[in-house]
Amino acid sequence: MPNSLIGGQVSPATLDTVGLEDRSPGNAGTSSSAPNLEEGDMDPWALPQLKDTGQSWKELSVAGRMLRVAVGVLKACGLLGCLYLFICSLDILSSAFQLLGSEVAGDIFKDNVVLSNPVAGLVIGVLVTVLVQSSSTSSSIVVSMVASKLLTVRASVPIIMGVNVGTSITSTLVSMAQSGNREEFRRAFAGSAVHGIFNWLSVLVLLPLESAVAGLETLSGLALSAISLQPGGHAPDILKVLTQPLTHLIVQLDADVITNSATGNATNSSLIKRWCGTRAQTTTGNSSNGGAATPGPCHERNCSATTEQLPCHHLFAHTTLTDLAVGFILLAASLLVLCTCLVLIVKLLNSVLRGRIAQAIRTIINAGAQGGEDAGGGGRARGRAAGDRGPPSADFPFPFSWLSGYLAILVGAGLTFVLQSSSVFTAAIVPLLGVGVISLERAYPLLLGSNIGTTTTALLAALASPASMLSSAIQVALIHFFFNLAGILLWYVVPPLRLPIPLAKRFGDLTARYRWVAVAYLLLSFLLLPLAAFGLSLAGDTALAAVGGPLLALLLLVVLVNVLQRRRPAWLPRALRSWAWLPRGLRSLEPWDRLLGRCCPCGACSPPRAAAKEAHCYENPEILASQSL
Repeated sequence: MPNSLIGGQVSPATLDTVGLEDRSPGNAGTSSSAPNLEEGDMDPWALPQLKDTGQSWKELSVAGRMLRVAVGVLKACGLLGCLYLFICSLDILSSAFQLLGSEVAGDIFKDNVVLSNPVAGLVIGVLVTVLVQSSSTSSSIVVSMVASKLLTVRASVPIIMGVNVGTSITSTLVSMAQSGNREEFRRAFAGSAVHGIFNWLSVLVLLPLESAVAGLETLSGLALSAISLQPGGHAPDILKVLTQPLTHLIVQLDADVITNSATGNATNSSLIKRWCGTRAQTTTGNSSNGGAATPGPCHERNCSATTEQLPCHHLFAHTTLTDLAVGFILLAASLLVLCTCLVLIVKLLNSVLRGRIAQAIRTIINAGAQGGEDAGGGGRARGRAAGDRGPPSADFPFPFSWLSGYLAILVGAGLTFVLQSSSVFTAAIVPLLGVGVISLERAYPLLLGSNIGTTTTALLAALASPASMLSSAIQVALIHFFFNLAGILLWYVVPPLRLPIPLAKRFGDLTARYRWVAVAYLLLSFLLLPLAAFGLSLAGDTALAAVGGPLLALLLLVVLVNVLQRRRPAWLPRALRSWAWLPRGLRSLEPWDRLLGRCCPCGACSPPRAAAKEAHCYENPEILASQSL
């Protein structure tokens, strides 16, 4: 009936054009206003309801209550044990990457001509941190080179920026373990991507400014001249004290080998530590009479003191394998343990965080995330539209509700400072995001606080440096601190500028539909694009500008056209109001997904059938226009 719409009657079996438009790939994860979800629709970014399907405590008998308490205690012990093995596997994974890339990392830092190029310095910082999986190791190399006059402070600033970017790869690797569940992978990968996007956006803004006016170098120099240096500070070793009893039984590395290789003072080719200490011995009597050897200092006239090296007692202390072979063995074993522990942690969290417990935890952790959600694309508003109101808010009183985000930054900084590892903290946040305990809007300030926390640890570590390296170490640590602080001022203080949140949601939507996008993002962000930029920087500034300039201008033009297509299409020429005139492979991931799906076993890389059908409708305006309401 042509006039069926006049009375407001809509056939229930017809196509929901509103939902179809809002859930399209073109609109997913953007910073536009919240879509008008109809009753019964599910917002993919709304936190899931972890309802308790078991019997209530009052309905249980005495035996049932005792059994529930025993099971709860066992689950808590299992969760703590898995978390401990998870942290230890991260430490072993870092050691594996150091064994695989230690020589390469040391050799990269030797070419001072290349390091004078800011882009090359940035790329070197990213690649070295990815290779050694430790921002502390990369920073210590930079400190040693600055103290040895092999590197200027100005040349070290882009490297420190690259070190900051490279640390986010650990959380991205951890998120891969949740790829089995599409919704959990959406949230987990977005949580890991928001950290990397924040770092890359900060670099894109601050690196050109630093090259032009040297702001971070000047600011760190002023701060260094205003403080009185008192060496001797030490960061707390809480995490290492807990993990070293296990990790030192597996492998021990000599981190000074990488630093000595970069500064040209390498004396040992192997990174595996063979000797772990010395013991002094004294020999009394005439050596010809076979005098007895006793430990302790030499007080007699006819005695001689000798020093005995004590061997290490770890699994690879006396191995004849090369560092490369040991690195591959540790890499495979640590990834296996890490993924196993992560799967068990997710399963235990899903079983423990139910009912009132999950509601209380969400209320405390996600308090005050309203502003971030509104700025990031309407997370809570969309959840309400979908019928999921979530737990009651535990925000600060009205005039101070904005303080909860900054409190989360302080919490993230404090926990990272205590743990002495930003990688461990960010890797622990990712499973909680996937399960749905923490929202992306709340995880964002926690991850920003982690960036600040790792710089405070570096400041204390710099205070423990020798007197000859103290000034350089402090200034490099201050540069790292001011870089992260400037990033927070850029991308968090003003809510509309919290761009990493909608961009991360966009990546999460893509990876939920096409899982291979996560692998492509990992390879492009941390390997292929840095290597390409490094190769162009070796060819000279002219080649870098000739190739990188047009590509960057094209990228900005595409972003601008996409924004205008959604917001102000009338401002564009008719040909640019849609990308329908482009080949399908340049405007859709569907052809690439079909190509990769043929090579992927059991269709693991392909989206679900419903998602593929929806994508077909989204990308064909003719099908959408032909549907009758």
